[in-house]
Amino acid sequence: MSQVTIEIGGRNFEVVCQEGEEEYLHAAAAMLDEEAKKLDGGGARVTESRMLLMSGLLLADRTAATEEKLKSFSAPASDPETADRAREAEAKLRAAEVDMTALKAQLGEAQSNLSAGNSDQDELIEQLKSERDEAVKTLQQIVGKIQALAAAQD
Repeated sequence: MSQVTIEIGGRNFEVVCQEGEEEYLHAAAAMLDEEAKKLDGGGARVTESRMLLMSGLLLADRTAATEEKLKSFSAPASDPETADRAREAEAKLRAAEVDMTALKAQLGEAQSNLSAGNSDQDELIEQLKSERDEAVKTLQQIVGKIQALAAAQD
């Protein structure tokens, strides 16, 4: 937890927030301070609690108005051209999803083939190691016979 001092309406407040959220807290406090300054601009001294309440209500009202505007943008299109564009976009999205599913299947198949290829390679490597070990044993036997012949000649 992090303790932060924020200023709202010319008054300092000590608040606590999660680590890393200080910047967001300062931004929120700046918005609240902006509303509080509008309230305090009349010259009358407003109590701290009333200032915070009114500032919060003003921000809530602004947020509600913004949400209403967003709803109007996300509502179904009333004009035919926009509706046609939305249907075309949805069709393209579905086609892209089908393509993505096909690509995922191809990727899975390629991974399976790669795994199978790796196991074939592993078997080949083991076979080559075995042949190498046999060749080393044979060479050691030959070297041993040569050393025995050399010792016998001396």
